[in-house]
Amino acid sequence: MATDTRNRGRLAPVVDWMENLSEAAYAYLLLLPAFGLLTLIAFYPLISTFWMSLLEDQTRGAETLGGFVGLDNYIGILTGDARLARQFLDIQFTGSFPFFELGVGFFQQALFVTLAFAILNVLFTTLIGFGQALVLDKDFRGRRWVRVAVIIPWAVPIVVQGMIFYLMFQPTVGFGADLMNGLGLFSANPLASSRDSFFIILIADVWKTSAFMALLILAGLQSVDRSLYDVAKVSGASAWQRFKLITFPLVLPALLVAMLFRTMDAMRVYGLIESTAGCTTVPSMTCMVIEGMFGGTRIYGTAAAVAFMTAVIIGVFISVYIVKFRDTDGGVY
Repeated sequence: MATDTRNRGRLAPVVDWMENLSEAAYAYLLLLPAFGLLTLIAFYPLISTFWMSLLEDQTRGAETLGGFVGLDNYIGILTGDARLARQFLDIQFTGSFPFFELGVGFFQQALFVTLAFAILNVLFTTLIGFGQALVLDKDFRGRRWVRVAVIIPWAVPIVVQGMIFYLMFQPTVGFGADLMNGLGLFSANPLASSRDSFFIILIADVWKTSAFMALLILAGLQSVDRSLYDVAKVSGASAWQRFKLITFPLVLPALLVAMLFRTMDAMRVYGLIESTAGCTTVPSMTCMVIEGMFGGTRIYGTAAAVAFMTAVIIGVFISVYIVKFRDTDGGVY
């Protein structure tokens, strides 16, 4: 008992200080261990990657990195002087009509591939996932089995998914190459074409990840108060008006969260590309990092620079989602 009294006396100033904290300050205090863990597992690797990106590539000898070169790796990437794989397209934007010319560094091509893939992927998965969620939200016979069927593509491992589409578009194995070539959409060997392979990979990823979007949007739809629709029907609102004024605004927070996760995942695409057409055919920014680190070129500094730039671009997307979409009270979703 005496020991407890002495301990309480020693901790009395700390206890008094904690009791005088505001609710927000006390909440942040409780979150300090989580922030420390987040710093350890997230920010430390990011800072370490940035430091590596400031060091010279060491292609010979036992050392993996050379001396400090500052932003030279970033300059080499942006100007096309970095030792990286071949280009995806030869397009460079200019300030005069027609606003592009041939001949550009590989990083812009990988950036173009990554951004185009992310934008198109999020667009199509959102539209398809929203449509699937609207259907699954209805009460009909066999809805449970339809939900299972929608989820099945999401359960397929990425490597298996890549092999499915790889075999599907092999000219001598699958039916996809002959079918698309007969329609005049793809070449005879689409997996050897960067343009055709890009769309094959895009279709494959949309097929898989639309289920993810549908499930998140469905969770938002099922949280909507059904009595609102009854009132709207009595008031004479059409189906489009009910969707526009009730469904979409109330499901928007869940939709934005789903789009945010999908954008981050699409920006990091690698496994599907490598297992379907290969990074030399459809290079992404993550492909550049993997090839630079493990492709035998030993350009660790350049690869780290690409990895850090990828993280920065993803951070920009996250900031846009957080800052752009706010509720009526001024808080973010």
